[in-house]
Amino acid sequence: MNVNVQKSFEAAPGERADYGKLYLVGTPIGNLEDMTFRAVRTLREADIIAAEDTRQTRKLLTHFEISPGKLLSYHEHNKAASGPELVRYIMEGKNLALVSDAGLPAISDPGSDLVRLALNAGISVIPIPGANAALSALIVSGLPTERFMFLGFLPRDPKQREKLLTSLEDEESTMLMYESPHRLNKTLQSLLEVFGDRNIVLARELTKRYEEMARGSLKACLGWLEEHPPLGEYCLVVEGANPDRVKEKREAWWKNLKIEEHVAHYEQEEGLTRKDAMKKTAADRGVSKRDIYNSLL
Repeated sequence: MNVNVQKSFEAAPGERADYGKLYLVGTPIGNLEDMTFRAVRTLREADIIAAEDTRQTRKLLTHFEISPGKLLSYHEHNKAASGPELVRYIMEGKNLALVSDAGLPAISDPGSDLVRLALNAGISVIPIPGANAALSALIVSGLPTERFMFLGFLPRDPKQREKLLTSLEDEESTMLMYESPHRLNKTLQSLLEVFGDRNIVLARELTKRYEEMARGSLKACLGWLEEHPPLGEYCLVVEGANPDRVKEKREAWWKNLKIEEHVAHYEQEEGLTRKDAMKKTAADRGVSKRDIYNSLL
């Protein structure tokens, strides 16, 4: 098995030393003071800056006295044409800095597509860390931070949204997601219908003057929104499933089954292989896979 190890400041196997590099530059999510010294230097030194919204990025560059003359557009609607063109520039030896409208590029934006194109071409991809709305909301939420899952924007289609949430009904990790103001109420209602009345944090205007965090149960927050209509984009931090309830739920259906019947259920009903069915049976019963294997001998 081949492993491609990238060392950011020297060419890795498969990479060309004469190529430029792709820098993923984190930008402020609201407060310009969150721009790092390294990010400013990288934007100044880059040959090209690719931006999701050039108008927004032009303001940022002007504030930090960086020439906007090397600014190019790269967004969801032109990525198919712009992506290969940007990769070609890097292969010619130019260093390219990629920024999003706010926060880290490649998070819920087309930057991830450009990263894949660059890696496939043997180009080094270097992160320049910065602010991130989801993680900023998580650390002030008061909800568990040991395990968390980022979901981005939920599907707009109600059926697809319900299908996704149903698959996460027993997820014990804290969940992070983004939502627009005009869909916020519908999303909270969907969460309530599938998850029940869990705790949630509605974070908006993070790092800005009117930064706001509304904390409470889903029902309470829905009631609060009736008097405080949504404004701006939100980051939602949703409490994970209660581990005890998840365990109780998992135990309920198989409690009276013999181990062989339990394994057979996963093989026949879910189409799992014998090995995976034994692994899942072991997880249900809180024992090792070896215990299940020995019981079936």
